[in-house]
Amino acid sequence: MDKKSEILESVLDEFKNLAAIPRQSGHEQAVSDFLKKYLTEAGFSVQQDEVYNIIADAPTSPGYEKAPLTIIQGHMDMVCVAEEGYSYDPHKDPIKLVRDDKYLSAEGTSLGADDGIGVAEGIYVLKNAKDHGPLRLIVTVDEERGMTGAVNLEDKYLADASFLINCDSENWDELTVGCAGSVNLDFSRKLKRTAPQGKAAWKISVNGLLGGHSGERIGDGRGNAIRTLALALQALQEKGLVEVADFRGGKARNAIPDSAAAVIVTDLAEEEINEILFVELGRFNKIYGSVDPKAKFQAVKAELPAEVLTAGDAKRLLSLLTILHTGVFAMSTVIPGLVETSANLGVVEMKADEVAVQYFPRSAVDQKIDEFRHFAQQIAELTGFTAHIGTQSPGWKENKDSRLAKIMAETFKAQNGQPMKVETIHAGLECGWHFRKNPQLDMVSIGVTTTDIHSPKERLELATVEPQVKLILETLKKIAALK
Repeated sequence: MDKKSEILESVLDEFKNLAAIPRQSGHEQAVSDFLKKYLTEAGFSVQQDEVYNIIADAPTSPGYEKAPLTIIQGHMDMVCVAEEGYSYDPHKDPIKLVRDDKYLSAEGTSLGADDGIGVAEGIYVLKNAKDHGPLRLIVTVDEERGMTGAVNLEDKYLADASFLINCDSENWDELTVGCAGSVNLDFSRKLKRTAPQGKAAWKISVNGLLGGHSGERIGDGRGNAIRTLALALQALQEKGLVEVADFRGGKARNAIPDSAAAVIVTDLAEEEINEILFVELGRFNKIYGSVDPKAKFQAVKAELPAEVLTAGDAKRLLSLLTILHTGVFAMSTVIPGLVETSANLGVVEMKADEVAVQYFPRSAVDQKIDEFRHFAQQIAELTGFTAHIGTQSPGWKENKDSRLAKIMAETFKAQNGQPMKVETIHAGLECGWHFRKNPQLDMVSIGVTTTDIHSPKERLELATVEPQVKLILETLKKIAALK
C-alpha cells in the first residue's frame, strides 16, 4: 500500500468506526463513550466531561516539550436526515457507507462527514504525528443543534494552548479565519382543535427543493419549503373553506427545508385545488426557479381527520410562517460577495395539542443578532406564540496577524502548488466560543471537500483527504520549530 492510500484508508477506517454509531445531535453518549475507550486504549490521556466532550492529549515528541500547545478540534455529532420514504432511525441505525473512485456517500441518508471526517483526521494525526510539541484533540458534542459542547467546554482546556486547528470547514483549499454568530429562536403555541366543517381531506405537499446548509447555501437564493407551503395554504384559503389539521416540514434548524406537507379539510373541488397550486408553483418559479428548478406542488386525497385546528390557530400559524423572513437579509459591506446576515425557517413540528417552530438567524455583526432576538419577541406577541430565545453564539473576528494562518497558507502552497483561499464565512463555527474563552488563541478552520451537507446527497471528495492530513502534520512540525 503506497503512502497516499495508507493515509486515506486509515482515515476512512477511523470514520467507519464513527459511522457505525448513531450520533444525532443531543444523543452523543454512545459515540463519546466509544471515543473515550478507543483513545485511552491507543495510549492517550483522555478526559470525558459532564456533557460528553472528549479531550485527549498525546505524548509530546522528545525534544519538543517546550513547544506551544496546539489543539486539533472537531465535533462528534451529525445532522441525521433521510430521503423521503427511506427507512432510517437516527437513534438506532448506523450510516451505510457507499464508496466509488471519487466519493464517499451514504445509502439514503446524510453521510455525517460533517464533522465525522474531521474527527477521523484528528485521530489519525494524534496517532501518526512526528516531531510535534504538546498536542491535544478536542471532540465536542451538539455542534449542529446548539453548540452546547463548545459552550460548556471548560476554559482550562483552551487556556494553555497557543494554536487551534478546527477541522469543520468544507473545502480543502480554503482557510477560514472568521465566522458568523447565531442564535436559536424557537416559537411554540398550544393548539385548540374542533370538528371539521369541510367535506374532503387532502395532503398538500411541497418537495423537490434543493435545501442545503443554511450558512453555506443561503446566499444561493434557494426556496424554503415551509414558507412556500404556508403561502400556498393561504392562497387556498382565499378561495374557500380550508381547515388545517396538520403541518410539518424541515429536518434541522440549520438546513434549508427541501420539503413540507400539510393535511387540510376543504370544500374546494380537486380541480380548484390543483389550479391554485399550479399558480403557486408558477409564482415560486418566477422567484426561485433559476436556482431551485425542480419544485413540486402536489395534492393527494387523505383520510378525513376527526379534528382540525380552530380557524384562529390556523391563521396564527400560517401568519407566523409567512412573516418570518427566510434567506439573505444583508450582504457584507466589508467582504465582497459574503452574506453578512441571514435567517432560516428550519423546522415545523406539530403534535395534537402543540406546534413548535425553529428559526435560525446568523450574522457577522453580533448587534444584528440582538435585533433578531427583539424581533422574535415582537412577532410572538403579534401571532400569539411564545418565543424561546437560546444562547447567542458569538462570531469569530478575523485575526489579521495570525501566525497559524500564515504557516498553513504557505505550507499548503508548497505542498499543492496552488494558493489557499483565506476567507471569513457566513456559517457558524465553534471557534466563536473558543475565541470568547481565550481571545489570545490563534485559530483557523480547515476541512476536506464535502458537498450537500445536512442532506441525503452529502458526499465527501476522497482525493482531498490526504492533502488535508499532510497539511496538518507539516503545520505541527513548523509550530514545534517556532522560536
